[in-house]
Amino acid sequence: MTFPVHRPRRLRQSPAVRRLMRETHLAPSQLVLPAFVREGIAEPVEISSMPGVRQHTLDSLRRAAVEAAEAGVGGIMLFGVPAVRDAVGSGADDPEGILNVAVSALASEVGDALVVQADLCLDEFTDHGHCGVLTPEGGVDNDATLERYAAMALAQARAGATLLGLSGMMDGQVAAVREALESEGFVDTIVMAYSAKYAGAFYGPFREAVDSQLKGDRRTYQMDPGNAREGVREAVIDVEEGADIVMVKPALPYLDVLADVRAAVDVPVWAYQVSGEYAMIEAASANGWIDRRGAIEESLLGIRRAGADAILTYWAVEAARWRR
Repeated sequence: MTFPVHRPRRLRQSPAVRRLMRETHLAPSQLVLPAFVREGIAEPVEISSMPGVRQHTLDSLRRAAVEAAEAGVGGIMLFGVPAVRDAVGSGADDPEGILNVAVSALASEVGDALVVQADLCLDEFTDHGHCGVLTPEGGVDNDATLERYAAMALAQARAGATLLGLSGMMDGQVAAVREALESEGFVDTIVMAYSAKYAGAFYGPFREAVDSQLKGDRRTYQMDPGNAREGVREAVIDVEEGADIVMVKPALPYLDVLADVRAAVDVPVWAYQVSGEYAMIEAASANGWIDRRGAIEESLLGIRRAGADAILTYWAVEAARWRR
């Protein structure tokens, strides 16, 4: 009888051996919790398409942030849902706007324990739901939008945000924001660019979460799902413009892009496990079709294995607790 020369199964023979041999690890500090804060509500509002996720009041947001800090989560990314919207998203850079007030509240509450992050985009604040200022013809005016992003960046930095998440996919957004921050002395504010953000079908529940007013789509500025090399190019450009971190979004459908971006840049690379990814696993597990915890952990490990240094995920607190 001949024997195999190589026996890789030796390294899988017991839980202890498998734990020692594991190549990819997931730590609580590598998770970021996205959170929604809504103006004008007295109690948190459940999001029907995202079971377990809610629109927060300021008070419930504070409690959620404290829970995240206690679980060891690395950061919290805030999205604001204003009561009033207009064509240019005036609430985005209003110091009394819901997002900036929430940033200030969390910077005071948990700023020493969590990296307080703010979404820098106009879509939640515009009455048309697009990520920028519109031209008279109805298209998104890239350069006019950059002026709004610069104002929004300064408002968020003044409110106390440690990290700004530039999610609008405008050309030159990193350079415009970095210049605005530097001009006002915010030299330590971290800029994270959503460099490869794809237009697609996985954002539906998020649009419920932010009460999106969008009509049509964002395909003139978010990326075509068929393009991988373009995602790498976008990330390289953002690093050249001064991004401290780059992002791939969504995560699971674009693991190839994530791996390519990781190989192309020398800054941290993050990924966003978006609302549609969350909703699919929750729906399948609610129907008894898959093991919920197993699917969550496997999906997060897959994103880490592809090269993400940190992951935005709505399971951040729960997954962190599993690792404590």
